[in-house]
Amino acid sequence: MTRGQRRLSAMTAATFLIALTAACGGGGADTSRTEETGGGAAAQLSGQINSDGSSTVGPLTTAAYELFAEQQPRVQVAVGTSGTGGGFEKFCNGETDIQNASRPIKDEEKAACQSKGITYTELTVATDALTVVVNKENTWAKCLTVEQLKKIWEPAAEGKVKSWKDVDPKFPDEPLTLAGPGTDSGTFDYFTDEINGEEGASRKDYSASENDNDIVAAVAGAKGGLGYFGFTYFEENQDKLAAVEIDAGNGCVAPSVQTAQDGTYTPLSRPLFIYVKNESMKRPEVKAFVEFYATNINRIATDAKYIPLNSEQEAKLKSAVESLSAS
Repeated sequence: MTRGQRRLSAMTAATFLIALTAACGGGGADTSRTEETGGGAAAQLSGQINSDGSSTVGPLTTAAYELFAEQQPRVQVAVGTSGTGGGFEKFCNGETDIQNASRPIKDEEKAACQSKGITYTELTVATDALTVVVNKENTWAKCLTVEQLKKIWEPAAEGKVKSWKDVDPKFPDEPLTLAGPGTDSGTFDYFTDEINGEEGASRKDYSASENDNDIVAAVAGAKGGLGYFGFTYFEENQDKLAAVEIDAGNGCVAPSVQTAQDGTYTPLSRPLFIYVKNESMKRPEVKAFVEFYATNINRIATDAKYIPLNSEQEAKLKSAVESLSAS
């Protein structure tokens, strides 16, 4: 199964599971139970775990669930893709157990969680190299500086920077067709902060979508197309798109596992998170899933074609989950 098929199947499964839960009139906490198998075998768990949030992190949680299901087939994990911002709204409203996030929680989201009595633990589960992509026919923008990216995406560019020639006189007079994440996306927040200098500051005359596959289609469909999203989406679609190297002042650097882990891919390498509701960890199926997620994180990340944590990050994650489980 490709990662694209996995995403589709995950969203379909998530929709089905949520509908099934609603039809049964119960939430995840009400359906959990532990069943002992005969002969002293390991306990089998059942129940539903609800997650939502980032479309970048969601497939990683899906990959964790698929491996976990080999041991605990009666536990179901629904993975929604409302975007990081939309997911935090649900998480802080008590609707989900796990929040998938491509940026840290904001102060206003912390306040929303606090107002509902939601306490949580932030866990770093992978690394991302946010990737700028262009059409395969683009032969001129092999490398872009941070200043050029800002010239393309800053609010002042709206209605003015319409052609690649407007970005650099050496570039052809090819219409610039832009696509990128919507404003609920943590990827949008991160990119605008790092490139434009202010979170949320962006031109608005671009094709915006919370579905990264829409961005792929938009860039692949126009010779002058340019967009950005997580590295794993580029890996999955590198037959259709080309990745742009980024020059932050020390020369052109391509996004890759190595450059993201060693910090040379600046300023667009970033951590990826899950947030776990502390109260949900009292349910045995949630506790088992989160512990499995942390224990097998780099196998999960590698299998799902994410950038795994380095050894220091991995140790920190496992220590955090051990403390969470013991609390």
